[in-house]
Amino acid sequence: MTISTPAATPSSYRVAVLGLGAMGLPMATRLASELTVHGFDIAPARLALAADAGITPFDSARGAAEGVNAVLLAVRNGQQLREVLFGDAGIADVLMPGAVVIMTSTVGIDDVVSVAGRLAESGVQLVDAPLSGGPVRAGLGDLLIVVGAEPSAREQARPVLDLLASTLSVIGDKAGDGQAFKTVNQLLCGVHIAVAAEALALAEALGLNVESTLATLSAGAAGSFMLANRGPRMLDAYTEDGAEVLSRLDIFVKDMGIVTAAARGFGLATPVAAAAEQVYLLGQAGGLAAHDDSAVIRVIAPRAAV
Repeated sequence: MTISTPAATPSSYRVAVLGLGAMGLPMATRLASELTVHGFDIAPARLALAADAGITPFDSARGAAEGVNAVLLAVRNGQQLREVLFGDAGIADVLMPGAVVIMTSTVGIDDVVSVAGRLAESGVQLVDAPLSGGPVRAGLGDLLIVVGAEPSAREQARPVLDLLASTLSVIGDKAGDGQAFKTVNQLLCGVHIAVAAEALALAEALGLNVESTLATLSAGAAGSFMLANRGPRMLDAYTEDGAEVLSRLDIFVKDMGIVTAAARGFGLATPVAAAAEQVYLLGQAGGLAAHDDSAVIRVIAPRAAV
């Protein structure tokens, strides 16, 4: 594994950001500070916000993608990835040879490898670059981005990656390597969130002050990023409005499904990950899919909102 060094940003570089949601808009805004950015979203209000941030709005994904050096995608799953590239209004046939598609989502190894092969037929390379950090850090260029791509593709994508990442780690030389790493990462994240919910629910059942317990746990050997980050939001999960949605619970339904499917493909047992997956599935079935993933504590310890 290597950590890349910064590269110069060409003034003529053009990038299309397709999808200007919670992550897409701050990423596009960050990129627009130095690059020419085309933006597309199905919501007119998001396009208006993009225009205010110096992004050139387009009324179609194909229009935004035409003639650019790179396209940045943040899609929900492999089906959406194939649709935006190869569907009836897909962009693949308007991309110029030598362009790169930068895929920032967690969709699984097989989908990314398949799509990369199809793009290569028209001279377009795919940069497998799943990221972590959230909307605020995206706007600051403070994301962790893990990259799997051929060296030439990485170089073409550098102006985008360097602006968005404070930590840019090259994990491998082919598309799919980034997804492989993110699969391992999500196993740990998903388990950590679920077990943090169990711990805080147990603390409350034992009659402990949950706020002080959380603070003390976070300072000791039992602490973790997910405990410190999701713990306070878990305390908000029981309020009438719930915790602010920074990462939807159904994202971990998808991600833990990717984890357990990948493990099964190698005949590898992942009993802890499988148990965590069931907790997220129960949350989704219980109407929590669109809630923040910290709401998983309500699966462990259901009680009325206050």
